[in-house]
Formats: sequence, structure tokens, C-alpha cells
Amino acid sequence: MRDLVDAPEPMGAGHKKVIIVAGGAGFLGSALCARLLNAGHSIVCVDNLLTGDFANVAHLATNPQFRFIRHDIIAPLRLAGPVDEIYNMACPASPPRYQTDPIHTFRTCVEGSLNLLNLAEEKQARILQSSTSEVYGDPEISLQVESYRGNVNTVGPRACYDEGKRASETLFWEYGAHRGLETRIARIFNTYGPRMHPEDGRVVSNFIVQALRGEALTVYGDGSQTRSFCFVDDLVEGLVRLMASDEKMPVNLGNPGEFTMLELADKVLAKIGSDLPVCFRPLPKDDPRQRCPDISRAKRILGWEPRVSLDRGLDLTIPWFAERLSAERRKGALVS
Repeated sequence: MRDLVDAPEPMGAGHKKVIIVAGGAGFLGSALCARLLNAGHSIVCVDNLLTGDFANVAHLATNPQFRFIRHDIIAPLRLAGPVDEIYNMACPASPPRYQTDPIHTFRTCVEGSLNLLNLAEEKQARILQSSTSEVYGDPEISLQVESYRGNVNTVGPRACYDEGKRASETLFWEYGAHRGLETRIARIFNTYGPRMHPEDGRVVSNFIVQALRGEALTVYGDGSQTRSFCFVDDLVEGLVRLMASDEKMPVNLGNPGEFTMLELADKVLAKIGSDLPVCFRPLPKDDPRQRCPDISRAKRILGWEPRVSLDRGLDLTIPWFAERLSAERRKGALVS
């Protein structure tokens, strides 16, 4: 067990809070840290850096209201002083990364959630679980509404993540319903934007990186399967609003604009100005054929809906990947 770690002192009075972001050095977690820090809160970023990257939060580290703790949440976290809110963003979300160590992925979802829930209970803090659209599995209905119970394979290659997130939702529900904890559950649909890892493995980053490298774009199946894509800033706004709300049942957060994989490939190629070919490969086992959220409850309860279109989001994301790949090439040239 870790020694007690001091949290930053909260700034001023009133609404300024001490907030833990577990998984805070990841793609989504780092964007959330920046948003909360800019709002004047004191942030404790917790990450084991297995898939997160300290570079994602390095620009925040000079702020005295920011503290980074390298820690794996499958072990209890001990923190001195008050805590007002906890966001559980910990757990890799891309299939190649969460399948690398599926047992650790499942333990992160279940044991990690349990540890953070116990910490929230100790501190009397409100806590939000970043769940996922993967709890719907390969859905038999569209749009996916929160009352849909899903179509998930419990013994497939995606089960460590899908079932881990479903189990964590149960833990959050039980702590809220039977132990009086203020819990929130966000079901996050495909999100993209700057600071995604080039090897993230999800389709937006895959297509952009392949196109920038002059490689054929890999499409699994016939390309007719669909996804909805939410820009990171929109998603973070939804998380902050959900945390501030009184809603204890799961809420979908995503962009209801639905695109086929071939439509996405065409958009990426057009924006990069390339006529690269598409390479078709077999559809992976349990890969969902359709994924699109019903966000009626988010609109009604949170007053939230995405504002950034896919075209605009790609315009904001592609240059970041181009610079990241260019920096990696320059670094490689220096090393060689």
C-alpha cells in the first residue's frame, strides 16, 4: 500500500474543488484534467502509465494546483486531505491495448472501481464512472438507448473490457443505491481528437495515421459497419455536466451522427488530399456492426449535445497527428 500522498491545496473558496482523475494521463483523462484545471480546481492525476503518457499532462505539471501520482488503481490509493470528486477514467479503451493483458484490464475495471469507490466513501466524494458503449455489445437495436441491456459475448476477445465495464457499472449502482454514495455513470461512445496515441488502434487514429504514412487504409469487413464519432472537447463537456447533475442512472454520451467505415475513410483521404487504396480484411470476432447513441436523456437532463461535426473534428485532429508523426521521424533521424 502506498504512503499517504498530499493533494494540492484547493484554490480560494467557494466552488473550487479537489478532484482526482484516475487514468488522467490518457487521451480522455488528460483532456479532462486540463478542462478542470482551467476551471480553477485542484487536480490529482493518477495513472500507471501502461497506456497513458505523461507527455499528455506535462504542460499541466508546472501548475501548483496539479499533482501527478504514478499508481495502478488495482491497488488501494491513499490520499491525505479532502477530496470532492473522483473521475474514474482508468482502463485502456482500444481493443489492441486492452487485449494485451485482458486479466489486468478486467481487474482495472472491477478491482480498480472498487478501490476508488471505497476512497470516495471515505472522503464522502462524488464519483463518476467512465463506462462505455461496449456494454451494449453487438447491438440488436439502433439507436442504442440506456434501457437496452445489450448483446455481449462473455467469453470473446472483447469480454475483458465489455464485461469489466458492465461489472463496474453494477458496483457503482450498488454503492449508490445501498451505501448512499453519490455515483454517476457515463456510457461513452467513440471519441477522437488530439493526443490520441498513433498506435491507439481505433478507426479514426488508424485511418489518419495510415493516410499520413502513405499506407493503404485498413477496413475490416465490407466497411458497411457504422460508428458515431464524438470530438473530445464535446465529450469532456458532457462528463463535467453529468458529474454536476443529480442523475444516478447511466447516461449515453456520444455523437449521434452515424457513418460507415467507408464513409470515414473517404473523409480522411479527402482531407489529407490522397487517393490511397483501401485494404479489406476479415471482420474481427465480436466487432459490433452498428454503434450509434440515443442521447435524448443527455439532452434533457444535462442540456448537452455535441457541437463539433466530424468534418470540423477531423480538421482539428489531423494536424496534431501530422506533427506527432513528424516529431517521431525527426527523433528517429537523430537517433540513427
